[in-house]
Formats: sequence, structure tokens, C-alpha cells
Amino acid sequence: MKKAVVLLSGGIDSSTTLAIARSEGYECYALTFDYLQRHRRELAHAEKVARALGVRDHLLISFDLRKIGGSALTSGAVDVPKVGPGRDIPVTYVPARNTIFLSFALGWAEVLEAPEIFIGANAIDYSGYPDCRPEYLRAFEEMANLATRVSVEGKIRFRIRAPLLHLTKAEIIRRGSELGLDYSLTWSCYDPLPDGRPCRECDSCRFREKGFREAGLVDPLIR
Repeated sequence: MKKAVVLLSGGIDSSTTLAIARSEGYECYALTFDYLQRHRRELAHAEKVARALGVRDHLLISFDLRKIGGSALTSGAVDVPKVGPGRDIPVTYVPARNTIFLSFALGWAEVLEAPEIFIGANAIDYSGYPDCRPEYLRAFEEMANLATRVSVEGKIRFRIRAPLLHLTKAEIIRRGSELGLDYSLTWSCYDPLPDGRPCRECDSCRFREKGFREAGLVDPLIR
């Protein structure tokens, strides 16, 4: 069976990406990161999704990005904005996050000899993060094939797969629903309320709500 490493945060996009990779016949190796993010609740949801979709292995890697800071998701001194997405890159952007994540995924993929790396990047209904753009993903793929022994020796050519890149959030949710993905297992909110409910005001909550509304479906996390 062909192998793929899939970045899995536990959110809508990464979970749908895992469902797509699985539907394409890949033996999936899920990779999740605990970087001491504000919304660490997503880690438990990533585990639920990985278990429900039957991944071959689920690896959790931990490190502390709070020491670098520079983001509302890694610094207690910066509030998560609740005014809706604007034109500028928001403070929820985590410096170099996808580069860090993809680098770990590339290392594991080289050891596994898995030529496909799946990421739930989206460039339609998103907050404008620079490391979700198609040109960034193409550049990382080129680098991956210059920087790894198995590629230089001609054994593997790595591909960075972003199947959701040009889909709206509603299209993503419809696709996952068609594949039988249970979205009650996922988590999106950047700033959960003290009682554990999603805040429904941060960018991530707003995009989630918009997606379910436009898909004509009910978000199972909102009762």
C-alpha cells in the first residue's frame, strides 16, 4: 500500500485532508504538534480523528513555540482578535509554523519512504497566512527534493499535496461529509470559553460557521 504523511491538527481542514488521503488508498501516518498553543484542546480532537479514520500511526511531537512568541496563539500577551478577518495578516499567524511542521513531516516521510505529504492548506476561506499560498507549497516541494538523500539518490520524488487549496470552506465540509467524516470529532476555535465551548467570534470560528451555513449543514459542535 502506498504511504502518505498527513499533517493533522484536529480541525476541519486537516481532518478532511486525512479523509481524502485515506479515500485515495493511502496508508496514512498522521503527524500532530503540541507547540503549547493557546487552543491545545485541538490535540485531543486530532487523536479522535486519527483513531476514527484508522491511521497506520499517529505521532505527536512536542516543542515550545511560546519561547519565540509573535502570535496570539503562542503568547498570552496578545489577544485573539474577535472582529472578523481583515486585509492584513492577523496576529493569529504563527511565525514559520507550516515550514516547521512540513520539515518534521519531510523527515518522517523520508524514513518511511512515503513520497506524499498531505497538508490541509487553504487559500480561499482562510486568514491570509503566507504559508498557505500555492507558491509557498511549490517552493517547499522543490526544497524537499533538493534536501533529502532518498530524493537526491533518485529513490523518491516528494510531493506536497494540498487537496483543499482552492476549495471554499463549504466545499471542504461537503467533501468530508461525503466521505463520512464526523465533524463532531473536530475542533476549530482559537480561544475556547472557560466552559469549553467554542467562542464563535475568532477567525477560525467564523470560517467554520460560514462553511456549515453555506453547505446547508448543522455544525455538530453548536447546539
